[in-house]
Amino acid sequence: MEEQKEENLFESVKQQLCTCSGTLAFNPNIEEVLRTPRREIHVALPVRMDNGRIHTFRGYRVQYNHALGPMKGGIRFHPEGTIDTIRGLAALMTWKCALYNLPLGGAKGGVICNPKTMSAPELERLSRAYIQAIYEMIGPERDIPAPDVNTNAQVMGWMMDEYSILAGRASFGAVTGKPLPLGGSEGRTEATAIGGWFAVAEAAARLGLDLRGARVAVQGFGNVGCNAALIGPRDFGCRIVAVSDSRGAIRQDTGLDIAAVAAHKSATGSVAGFPGSEPVSNEELLALDVDILIPAALEHAITIRNADDTRARIVAEFANGPTTSDADRILFSRGIHVIPDFLCNAGGVIVSYFEMIQNADLDHWDAATVNARLRKKITETYREVFELARKNDVDLRRAAYTIAADRVVAAMQLRGWI
Repeated sequence: MEEQKEENLFESVKQQLCTCSGTLAFNPNIEEVLRTPRREIHVALPVRMDNGRIHTFRGYRVQYNHALGPMKGGIRFHPEGTIDTIRGLAALMTWKCALYNLPLGGAKGGVICNPKTMSAPELERLSRAYIQAIYEMIGPERDIPAPDVNTNAQVMGWMMDEYSILAGRASFGAVTGKPLPLGGSEGRTEATAIGGWFAVAEAAARLGLDLRGARVAVQGFGNVGCNAALIGPRDFGCRIVAVSDSRGAIRQDTGLDIAAVAAHKSATGSVAGFPGSEPVSNEELLALDVDILIPAALEHAITIRNADDTRARIVAEFANGPTTSDADRILFSRGIHVIPDFLCNAGGVIVSYFEMIQNADLDHWDAATVNARLRKKITETYREVFELARKNDVDLRRAAYTIAADRVVAAMQLRGWI
């Protein structure tokens, strides 16, 4: 049988939106608006490298939809980024904010670069160049960037400072995910991971799965994956039996010491070769007989090629777009409980929203307050999605899209756009 070509992330997101259009009785005009970004910004970023040469990087910002409020979305630094990936991520941010009833629209940005080969001064110059290029089209009332793949609180600090220089005033609210002394929020670094676990806990309760001792495999060991692997045993009593990064994957059926694995990666650059572990391939990790599989890396980890091999009871999408639309249908038909990305990994944008509130109020919440409010948001929304999915006999992704798209369409109609 001829293998089907996998669609890119933007095509996946549009295809998934189409699955709920019949439920909402969209007319073609509404569907056309929802499938099209409102604005795309393409920029060239000349940066002086440490060797004195100028290198021009390509940068993007896609502002997808602002019907519900100022747009919100991360900025990633990655050598394999594409405009279609950024479009897809911007669309997902639109649905994520709408699903969680945040007064925000969706956006996403990226720079094509390899930050692992760049020095800190080079990354700072690149970060400032990016803000200089898009300054007039972002801001607290327009579009608020945040960290994403290969960007962190320090990068956000540089970007906030550059925005403030250009604005001629302190503008802590221009970005989120900042360092704590620059108006950042407690809990932001691990927000995506802990929010994902709050969703997993709700799913496990409905499936009768005891999280204490549950076997978990984590694909991806960046900020989200590493924090997910640390939080699972610490807060929920899970056993992390496998993890992977871009250079290798390991398993240990008795459970990995994640703090030691993180230290090993810090020293060697990879989880591979961790003492006492067994090496496995990334494909083998995705097919392990575990209770919970957490894709926490990049897009399209689970595809039509390997969806039949997945054996987890729960697939919790801590990453954005890890499952293609074809694979999604296969998992649903096999009875695997998939917690879709924009339901599962919204902790980052929710706590970014909390950061915006704290900045606007010149306030600072403690970690307990942040996490309690985050858990309430995740729990209430998961229950709403689960009940709609059960009522209509559809998967959680279709139910989540239905709720989110309905809210965006209602806002567009009230604004008179359609």
